Amino acid sequence: MTSLASPAAHRPLAAFQELLGALDGAAAGLLVAAATDLSLVIDADGIIRDASFNGTDATEEGCENWLGRRWIDTVTVESRPKIDALLKDAAPGLITRWRQVNHPSNSGSDLPVRYASMRLGAGGPIIAIGRNLRATAALQRKLAETQQALERDYLRLRGAETRYRTLFQLAGEPVLVIDAATRRVTEANPAAGRLIGRPEKRIIGQDVVDLFDSGSARDLELLFSGLRVTGQAEDLVAQLGNGRGQARVSASLFRQDSAASALLRLSGLAEGESEPGRADAALLQVIEALPEGFVVTDPSRRILAANGAFLDLAQIATAEQAKGELLDRWLGREETEAAALFATLAEHGAVRHFATSLRGQLGSVESVEVAAVSVLQGDQPCLGFTIRGAPRRPASALASGHELPRSVEQMTELVGRVSMKNLVRETTDLIERLCIEAALRITRDNRASAAEMLGLSRQGLYAKLRRYGIGDLDGTDTDV
Repeated sequence: MTSLASPAAHRPLAAFQELLGALDGAAAGLLVAAATDLSLVIDADGIIRDASFNGTDATEEGCENWLGRRWIDTVTVESRPKIDALLKDAAPGLITRWRQVNHPSNSGSDLPVRYASMRLGAGGPIIAIGRNLRATAALQRKLAETQQALERDYLRLRGAETRYRTLFQLAGEPVLVIDAATRRVTEANPAAGRLIGRPEKRIIGQDVVDLFDSGSARDLELLFSGLRVTGQAEDLVAQLGNGRGQARVSASLFRQDSAASALLRLSGLAEGESEPGRADAALLQVIEALPEGFVVTDPSRRILAANGAFLDLAQIATAEQAKGELLDRWLGREETEAAALFATLAEHGAVRHFATSLRGQLGSVESVEVAAVSVLQGDQPCLGFTIRGAPRRPASALASGHELPRSVEQMTELVGRVSMKNLVRETTDLIERLCIEAALRITRDNRASAAEMLGLSRQGLYAKLRRYGIGDLDGTDTDV
């Protein structure tokens, strides 16, 4: 026999030998049971003669059926070689190395246990001590689900970044992204390089004021000062450097990675190139091919243009059917919700992550998330909306079969978008459903016991089960 553990590693201290040597069999058994989650006594034929379960629900896990059975018959097929090794390696005065095995369980999932064994005297019975690993296994599964959810979110973010970076590069309007604290250019699109007369690589890292004529430096410094203080700035006309002519400068402030940045839009006052026209055409093609809905309306919310993704969501065949129609016709669960969206847009000029629903022409209803912007400057004031499908629930929530309850903050955010009557009814139904599902889980689907636990009659419970579509109500009632 080859021992897998060093005898010195498991040799008790001399003081413990002297103190524990006086223990009788009953006291020693209590000590072993208290120190482990499971402890088994195995005879020479490998049959379980006695067992103790500490901190383990023996009935739920099916452990009470192990007595009188061979130890190897209580585990799954892949764990049998490990039981053979634990029985073979058990020797007096030595503890085998720990091995993890799985027991079939009444709860539906296997019970993982980590065992070590030791023989009591030459030819004596074997003591197997075990540690219940179900909590550890549950944490490992939760970690794996979380990692998968993070991977999916990362891929989705990368896809969104790719789409919007493509839009940034193909846009015909010259755009610069500026670090608001240092005024240095962090990003520039090709249109900005053509207008300024420098490659994008030579623009990035420069103080944006140095890209303009010295006579416009004072106005630009005032623009950035006002932008940092109020977040807004009036458009101005500035002279570009190297005799590149005049340009209108529009600035807006936004936050990214916990830092403030400024978006500078430039428009040359003397346009003589045809390349921006081609870029505009390419930009329109990209918007049309976007997988997210994109809609442009006039200030009264009548649709001017819509891409194919919006037509699919609204179940419309052609863009001509949408032009001239109010966006409210398709957007919003109810009138107050759409009104809240447009009121916020009018007040702040931009809205993002607005959760609502989009009603299709043929009756479909899909949860969506809306981002919107108001562009009131220029020859044709308009409103722009991007509409995307609402994010899916995590895999763990889908597997559980019910939604998680909203927090108080999330519920209060719905005020103004959903009537109080509907909000109270939805919250009451959600709590009622969760209570019924919890009672059924606790009673193992014994509906008579669940009805008594909830303080309902059996007829009342069955009525609510039908209302919420819980369980199979077509079969014969077998509740005891």
